[in-house]
Amino acid sequence: MSRKTSKSADPSGGKGTREGPMTPARIAVLVLAALGLIFIFENTRSTRIRLLIPEVTMPLWAALLATGLIGAVCGAYAMGRRR
Repeated sequence: MSRKTSKSADPSGGKGTREGPMTPARIAVLVLAALGLIFIFENTRSTRIRLLIPEVTMPLWAALLATGLIGAVCGAYAMGRRR
């Protein structure tokens, strides 16, 4: 009597993790990104912004988008340092 071990059909190796193109975390990130972009592009008026010493006038959407991109780059850098 030989015993055959069958491999489970779970591609994660039995860890119980959810992998695939649309995980709940990815959906949440996409929803938050969409809401952020809607917020940014709804605010189209010009505003004065002080950058250390000079004061510039620019569209509010550009300032919000630049701030969001800087935050995303800092977050990606911090996550990369964790690994």
